Amino acid sequence: MTDANNFDIPAARPALSAAALHRLAFYPVLVTQGPWVKWNTVRLQEPKGVRDGVAGSGPDLRVLVAGDSSAAGVGVATQHEALTGQLIQRLSRHARTDWQLVARCGDTTPKALARLRAAQPRRADVAVIGLGVNDITSGTPLKLWLRQTRDMMNHLRNHVGVERIYYSGLPPVSQFPRLPNPLRWTLGTQAERFDLALRDMIAARSDATWITLDLPLGADNMAEDGYHPGPVVYAAWAEEVAKHIIRDRALA
Repeated sequence: MTDANNFDIPAARPALSAAALHRLAFYPVLVTQGPWVKWNTVRLQEPKGVRDGVAGSGPDLRVLVAGDSSAAGVGVATQHEALTGQLIQRLSRHARTDWQLVARCGDTTPKALARLRAAQPRRADVAVIGLGVNDITSGTPLKLWLRQTRDMMNHLRNHVGVERIYYSGLPPVSQFPRLPNPLRWTLGTQAERFDLALRDMIAARSDATWITLDLPLGADNMAEDGYHPGPVVYAAWAEEVAKHIIRDRALA
């Protein structure tokens, strides 16, 4: 998901794409709405709880979760309810799961990569990544973001030993309850473009899987800030990721 305090609307660039033209057309409204949303939104903290451990029994499985506020679990009170906690609950039924979480609210893709490099996490068999929305709200061009995403995946493969990366697709930002239009529509359209490009890039790799959820977002299943997942969404996300990992590693 996104950091509610990271709504910098990008300025138009010399070579105007259709998306850039759209932003330019709505620029006066977007420039007003971005700061209004920023200052009129509940600021949620990252959940309490440990960020690494070992759980379960069976074959060894080393898991790394990394990314932005959604990977960090913003929107719930404890890590037990967040993505990592719910994922480990499921995986530990099938394997001795050595897990670690390296994520921070507000991180863009390059910031998350820098954090991983600084943290020097233990070697992992699989990585689960949640990133992208902050890159959109900070105005990162699509081609640059794809290059940064590729750098992230290559680092995980070459320096953390990850055999398979489960990259979460961008959420349907157009469904975020807190965003007013046209800001919601504009960011939602951009998120769809980024997600499609991410899916195509991952399809060309042998070491990555694109993860998506067929789950509408609304006030009933998101956090009180209207941006981040609530427990139900985190549970569905964890279930989808666990399903892929269990199948791919023949843990069932």
